[in-house]
Amino acid sequence: MKINNEWKDYTILATGDGEKLERWKDVVLLRPDPQVIWHADKPLKSLAKVDAHYHRSETGGGHWEYYKRFPEEWTVSWRNLTFAIKPMGFKHTGLFPEQAANWEIMIDLIKSANRPISVLNLFAYTGGATVACLSAGASVCHVDAAKNMVDRAKENVQLSGLADKPVRYIVDDCRKFVKREIKRGKRYDAIIMDPPSYGRGANGEIWKIEQDIADFVQLCAEVLTDKPLFVLINSYTTGLQPAVLKNILTKCVNRKGTSTAYEVCLPTNEQGVVLPCGASGLFIGED
Repeated sequence: MKINNEWKDYTILATGDGEKLERWKDVVLLRPDPQVIWHADKPLKSLAKVDAHYHRSETGGGHWEYYKRFPEEWTVSWRNLTFAIKPMGFKHTGLFPEQAANWEIMIDLIKSANRPISVLNLFAYTGGATVACLSAGASVCHVDAAKNMVDRAKENVQLSGLADKPVRYIVDDCRKFVKREIKRGKRYDAIIMDPPSYGRGANGEIWKIEQDIADFVQLCAEVLTDKPLFVLINSYTTGLQPAVLKNILTKCVNRKGTSTAYEVCLPTNEQGVVLPCGASGLFIGED
């Protein structure tokens, strides 16, 4: 289990009955969480004044209910990095704070490498990992199929004062992009991937993580340098246990190194309670 306790602008106040009560700087949100199958000690709305509540629909999707006017977008900071926060569709806010546990690992690996490190960040969303790797001195190729998410990644890079760092933004299907990089002979020292559980491409292509992740990791291994620094896989799919990710890395990354895997969790203000937020598999190469 990996937990980063450095957040000052983000706190989970309480959990229960399928929801989490969280403070993003000065804004309190109440959002669904499928992992929270236990009961709340008290009604969550009684514990803090909620500014907005995301309600799931029984037919899919959902909507935000706002109780208080607050900025459409604001920022939170982790260490010296700054990220934009905005309530969006499907309960998202534009940031997964539990990934700070992986940012910490990647930053340490890059800084201790004592050589230039090029990172390929796939399914890169709003760029939390991109910002972390740039801050450690790496160059980053940031790839996501959604242009609006890539635009938000650019904003996060700028907010963190890293706009002058070596970063390339690509709006594309990740699998197609990796295949082109293989043909071009491009190689990377590190790969990060945060694939969805399910996705549909512009031309009707279907992505199902249980069926496609092993082949995709094997494909990505072809753009690794001979001595890669790391490969990181994130998964929010509850059916994929950490050991599955470890086994995929062990079998698919044909380089010298060690594969591990772990749950990624967030601390809460509740005594003895942590919130599970998915799993990560990590390959660290040998020098």
